Amino acid sequence: MNNFFSSPDLFDKLLTKDITCCGTVRPNQKGLPDDSRLKKGDVCIRARRNLTALVWKDKHDVYILTNMHCPPAEGSFCDEHGNAMKPAILDYSMHMGYVDKADRMANSYSISRRTWKWTNKLFFHLLDLTVLNSFILLSSCGAKLSHREFHLTLVCTMLEHAARGPPHPERFTGRTPAVSSAISRLEGATRHHWPTSSNTRLRCRVCSSCGKRSYIRTKCMNCDVGLCISGCFQQYHTKATFS
Repeated sequence: MNNFFSSPDLFDKLLTKDITCCGTVRPNQKGLPDDSRLKKGDVCIRARRNLTALVWKDKHDVYILTNMHCPPAEGSFCDEHGNAMKPAILDYSMHMGYVDKADRMANSYSISRRTWKWTNKLFFHLLDLTVLNSFILLSSCGAKLSHREFHLTLVCTMLEHAARGPPHPERFTGRTPAVSSAISRLEGATRHHWPTSSNTRLRCRVCSSCGKRSYIRTKCMNCDVGLCISGCFQQYHTKATFS
C-alpha cells in the first residue's frame, strides 16, 4: 500500500485478521530507523514481533513497513556495478498496481505550472491524469506508442485542430440596396416581430405582391401589415422584394 495509508497500528490490526501487508511509509512515523548516516546500498531495520520497519538508501531514502517478509540483514548491499540491491522493494513494486506508477508516469511529462492557486494545481493534475488514462486506454487497444510519442502526437493534433479554427461566415460584397425602407425592414428582423390578430380583415402583403387576393385577420405587430401565418410572415421579414 501507499505511504498515505501505511502505519504500524494499521498493519497490526490487519494481521489480527490474517492479512499481511507491505508498503512504503512516511518517515515521521514513530519507531522508524534513523537514516542520517546511511550511504547508498545501506539497509537499517527495526523489528517488533512480526512487524519490520526498514530504511533503504538508493538515490533517495526509501522507508518500508512490512509484516510479510523476514527481516533482512543490516549492512550495505550493492551489486558488482555499485547499484543498491532492493530488499522487499521488488514485491512492493510488482503488486502496487497504478498507485505510485500512475503518479510517476503523469509527472514524467507533466503540464502543471507553479501557481499559488490550489484550483489551478488541481486542474492541471486532473488534466495530467486524463492524458495518462487516454494513453492507457489506447495501449489496451493494441496501439504501439510510447508515453512520450503519445504526448507528442496529442500536442500536434491539438495544434492542427486549433490552426484550422472555426469556419468564417461569408461576407456580402455586393452593392447596397437602394431602397432604404427595405433595408430598415430587414435590419428589423433582429428585433421583435410577432404575429397578432387584427380587428378588421386585411389583405396579405406577400400574397398581393404575387397577384393573389387573400383576406386575413393576422398582422405583424411591429410592421402593422397583414401577413399570412403560414410562409408569408417569414418571407416578408427575410426577403427585400416586398415594400
